[in-house]
Amino acid sequence: MDLAGQAKSVDDLRDALMGFEGCALKKTATNLVLSDGPVDAKLMFVGEAPGADEDRQGVPFVGPSGKLLNAMLESVGLKREDVLISNTVFWRPPGNRTPTTQESAVCHPFIERLVEIVDPEVLVCVGAPAAHTMLGQTQGISRLRGKWFEFQTTRLSHPIDATALFHPAYLLRTPIKKRDAWADMRMIAKKLSGG
Repeated sequence: MDLAGQAKSVDDLRDALMGFEGCALKKTATNLVLSDGPVDAKLMFVGEAPGADEDRQGVPFVGPSGKLLNAMLESVGLKREDVLISNTVFWRPPGNRTPTTQESAVCHPFIERLVEIVDPEVLVCVGAPAAHTMLGQTQGISRLRGKWFEFQTTRLSHPIDATALFHPAYLLRTPIKKRDAWADMRMIAKKLSGG
């Protein structure tokens, strides 16, 4: 927590994570996958953990899920280059398994600090594991999506509007849910435009 708290910028946070030995995933992953996008973004997406494509490139959401996320952003007039994207865990779990509670807990001070540094207007948790970690919610993603929550830390002077979204990987497997995801993206775009 101290290490994360000392970071004053995204570069400081990256340096801290490069030297951090508290997460065993670091030993099996190829690259640290911290974030992609501008540090002053008004919109921030936080997913669960890097997959194989992300691990190879060191960039979050670059595989098939990333392509769908880009299309989802474009569908409501947003561009990926205007959004900061990260994950609750910064190294790929072996076999793309779900990160353990301990792995998420060890990385939590770092993702929390990243949100504080970026200070977006809207935080979007992509998938149930990210929503559970970031929002402290326990319900399934179908019950969390389409609602607004507040994300707050002791260092933030104000709460950040936050919501949850179906993970693009889930949407690729369950296309019938894309309509709900599109409604959620419109809700997010409306919030960003002051609606």
